[in-house]
Amino acid sequence: MTWFMVALVLVVAAAGLLRWRRPAWYWLTFGVILAALRVAFRYASVMDACGLTVPPSRWRLALARVANRPVPESRAPRILRLRPTRTGLVLRLKLRPGQDAFDVSAATDRLRHSFGMYGVTSRELRSGVVELRMTGYDVLHRVQMPAKVDRAPMRIPVALREDGAIHYRDYRTVPHGLTLGATESGKSVYQRNLVAGLAAQDVALVGIDCKQGVELFPLARRFSALADNPDTALALLEALVTHMEDVYQLIRAQQRISVNVPDAEIAADIWDLPADMRPVPVVVLVDEVAELALFATKDEEKRRDRIITALVRLAQLGRASGIYLEICGQRFGSELGKGITMLRAQLTGRTAHRVNDESSANMAFGDIAPDAVLAAIQIPTESPGIAVTGDASGGWARIRAPHTSLRQAVNICNRHADRTPDLPALAAFRPAVTPLPSARVPLSKAAPATA
Repeated sequence: MTWFMVALVLVVAAAGLLRWRRPAWYWLTFGVILAALRVAFRYASVMDACGLTVPPSRWRLALARVANRPVPESRAPRILRLRPTRTGLVLRLKLRPGQDAFDVSAATDRLRHSFGMYGVTSRELRSGVVELRMTGYDVLHRVQMPAKVDRAPMRIPVALREDGAIHYRDYRTVPHGLTLGATESGKSVYQRNLVAGLAAQDVALVGIDCKQGVELFPLARRFSALADNPDTALALLEALVTHMEDVYQLIRAQQRISVNVPDAEIAADIWDLPADMRPVPVVVLVDEVAELALFATKDEEKRRDRIITALVRLAQLGRASGIYLEICGQRFGSELGKGITMLRAQLTGRTAHRVNDESSANMAFGDIAPDAVLAAIQIPTESPGIAVTGDASGGWARIRAPHTSLRQAVNICNRHADRTPDLPALAAFRPAVTPLPSARVPLSKAAPATA
């Protein structure tokens, strides 16, 4: 009995230490079993307390009355599947007649407390079926991306969602994106993750960094074109517009529209072209958009109007030609001048890190997901990297990108420097870089000769 008590104390101490120092390990060893037992034993009472039950139907009441049996109890949604994951539990429910997915969504906070979980989110899979994703610990405190991710062309994993799922940046689905955030909010780390993920793919990277290139020029070996001032940025954007028009001419020449050509083979964008004729897609990263929109003189105002016009044209027409925009800034409102709101309307993907005021959050989500505005202004200062992401569908989620240092991003870009395509239209803006030093080590251990 003494040895049993000693072993029990050691197990409890180990569980407590893991929960404090390594919550992910604690969840995989102890937490998932305890959470599954809590859900199994508390399910009926929790659903009743949260108002997620329905009274018995008329035929059940009539049957009980005829059989002289007690009145049937209210019924909770039926559990279709309970699946453990590396970060929590996934509970799939079949709703009873009269229930709505919104009822479950409104009760997620009460379900979180009742089941003793860190977070609970819900989404409707199909009519009458709702999925609850419950996390057992704070997955955004120390972001650890899964070893296996679903990679595809123009689709890269960039962050982890608060429900433990991976957040992907899919340019084929969401062509253009806007990233907002105050200073030291984590925008640069998010941007490095984007560049690091795209570096390994067959894509041309184009950067505009008007902070004298301090953010993007260290990654120059993987960029096909770079600009570090508004004048060069204007010339680069107009060259991209010309490149876009040339790609459209290629698509038009290859459409092959005739009565004998199936609909699926008619080319409408670069992805419908044969692989050997398909132009390389281009991702344009603008580090601080306000530097392109501000002006102090008449000449700068004319330059600014041409820059915004080129960006709007690329946002409206660039998707089919394989040109995608990724615009970053601290603010992105109408105070930046005419054309800004027209440009923002074309940026479907929205990501907001910590902002300094509510109006900045409204710039990102006010027109697509008003509920996300409150979440964006509640991001704490001591948690850089946490962001709220949403799109035109109205859905949103809290995410956090894994910390990627500038040195790590530089090493990844250097490793994939051979993938950098040469675009004739952008040849004048190709950054000049010195050759990489040789990695070979001399075999001799003799001291180097001195003069």
